[in-house]
Amino acid sequence: MTPPESRSDVAIPASPCSDVLVIGAGPAGLCIAAALAAEGLQVAVLSDADPQAPWPNTYGIWGEEVDSLGLAHLLGHRWSHTVSYFGPGEADPGGPGNQPVLHGRDYGLFDKVRLQAHWLEQARRLGVRWHRGEAVGLAFEGERGAQEPAGVSVVTTAAGERLRARLVLDASGHRSALVQRPDEGPVAGQAAYGVVGRFTAAPVEPDQFVLMDFRCDHLSPEQRSEPPSFLYAMDLGEGRYFVEETSLALAPPLPFDTLRQRLELRLAHRGVAISAVEHEEFCLFPMNLPLPDRQQPLLAFGGAAAMVHPASGYLVGALLRRAPGLARAVAAACADGQASPATLAAAGWAGLWPQELRRKHALYQFGLDKLMRFPEARLRAFFATFFALPEPQWSGFLTNTLSVPQLLAAMLRLFALAPWEVRLGLLGLQGREAARLGRLLRP
Repeated sequence: MTPPESRSDVAIPASPCSDVLVIGAGPAGLCIAAALAAEGLQVAVLSDADPQAPWPNTYGIWGEEVDSLGLAHLLGHRWSHTVSYFGPGEADPGGPGNQPVLHGRDYGLFDKVRLQAHWLEQARRLGVRWHRGEAVGLAFEGERGAQEPAGVSVVTTAAGERLRARLVLDASGHRSALVQRPDEGPVAGQAAYGVVGRFTAAPVEPDQFVLMDFRCDHLSPEQRSEPPSFLYAMDLGEGRYFVEETSLALAPPLPFDTLRQRLELRLAHRGVAISAVEHEEFCLFPMNLPLPDRQQPLLAFGGAAAMVHPASGYLVGALLRRAPGLARAVAAACADGQASPATLAAAGWAGLWPQELRRKHALYQFGLDKLMRFPEARLRAFFATFFALPEPQWSGFLTNTLSVPQLLAAMLRLFALAPWEVRLGLLGLQGREAARLGRLLRP
């Protein structure tokens, strides 16, 4: 495969007008670029980094989810022994605080190199064009009036180049400088510090995947009063493991140094030390980012479009499920050669964030606001109750595949099953919770 141009000293020639200019070449950018090109659109990608540069983070997905997409061959690892721990932990290894909750569902970790190559090959085969540079401005040629820009979108790069397209789609992540969204106050971030490497003893059982280990017996009483964190870990085989200390969404998020110290304390408490580091992961992304302004004359996808699941933090599954529908909506709108950027973007926003998904987003954010106020013991009790729900309810909640009535039914059932300390924490409205429920009625 001929690689995209990666030399910063090579001038990018003036390009013809594309149907869609995608900004960003991470998972979201490559996914949507390939989907748009598969609909017969002329697609260009603008990226300030080499599209073939290795991705720094890992991406997980539930087994049934990746199977339904027909992409299980892109997994690097798959586990059937999937568990969580929600007890406080205690000296007796067989005690109730150390008993795992068995999830009974496969979990997979994408092979990042294979996933990236999958999308790059699709893009190459479908004729996607590549540009290098940083997008710093967006304007429109051929305006009809102050209310509706028409004609062609023009993106200006930091080097002064002007790239023209009928529609601009920003997939550059949640820090996008072009996507407009309302200011709803502090944005909560989920932070994680992880290590892929070798250890003096096994940090998890053989062939085991640990979704959440909330045991906190390695922390002092003072540390337990601080915002909680949990272990996300897996056996990668051949003596290699991935362990990651993760916090739920917080504003401001937990510092990486705090997470690193907690991970070391957690391992040491169980007689484990890191003997060789192959890779360090520093992960931070927003969990309650407001939905973008759907009236703006450009489109977004991925983190820039607030597609990170507000409750679970998952993104790649949503990218894979929703990219084809968004691409079809954009292609249908582009069939009208006179459609303005605003018209094309409106069709895209309607396809990406229909009323049903906007209502679910409000419900998930409402739930997240509740959990961010829970102390450590109440949070453990909440998750123990959540995973006691019937599997279709908790798995559909985490993958965002339930309908609004099904989602409400799951939340009500959780409330009925929860201990009183959790119910009390779920009652009453504080902060932005009333506004979240208002968007359930008027998304």
